[in-house]
Amino acid sequence: MATPAEHTHHIRLRSTQMEMPANGGSQNQDDYDHKLKAAQIELDRIQQEREELERKKQELEELTGRKRDFISQQVELSEKLSNSLTLIDREIFEIRQECDDLEQCRICFAAHLEKIQKINPENWTRDNLHDKLERATMVVDIATDEYDQAAAHFQKGRSGAIFGAPSKRSRQAAKTSGDSDFAMHFRNGLAFNLPIIILGGIALLAYLTK
Repeated sequence: MATPAEHTHHIRLRSTQMEMPANGGSQNQDDYDHKLKAAQIELDRIQQEREELERKKQELEELTGRKRDFISQQVELSEKLSNSLTLIDREIFEIRQECDDLEQCRICFAAHLEKIQKINPENWTRDNLHDKLERATMVVDIATDEYDQAAAHFQKGRSGAIFGAPSKRSRQAAKTSGDSDFAMHFRNGLAFNLPIIILGGIALLAYLTK
């Protein structure tokens, strides 16, 4: 029996199909290195952002603390200035009142001094001695009373040293009439009965010059 003929098929493969690329491993390594570098860059960026956020956070906390301190200082200083302004206004008001009182007192004292200096006892005669002495004594007594009243009024003020200590009589008069009433009339230009004094002085001068 004849043996069947054997057929052999030869498969021809191209050399390019069987050969692995020589640079394949190098390319993969480059890709890995590139990705690693990109990841590192991203991590660095995130770290920088975190540090920037932390810096801004600390800066904000510092500014918030400074703002809190400023508000506290602002409130404290505002209270001090407000209280000081109130006291200053009160002090200015009292000083102005005292100045007004002193001005009225000066006018009154000047009028008294003028009348007293015009009294000349050397010109009195025996016939008119009694009358002129009575009138002159009245002028001096009125001036003395008003001087003592002024001393009592200004005793506790800044101008107390001008008048010295008031006499016992003036202190008793001040207790009876009250400082407030005196000051009120004083500021209104009616202290010490100035109109009566002026009229009385004019009449007295007219009498003395006869």
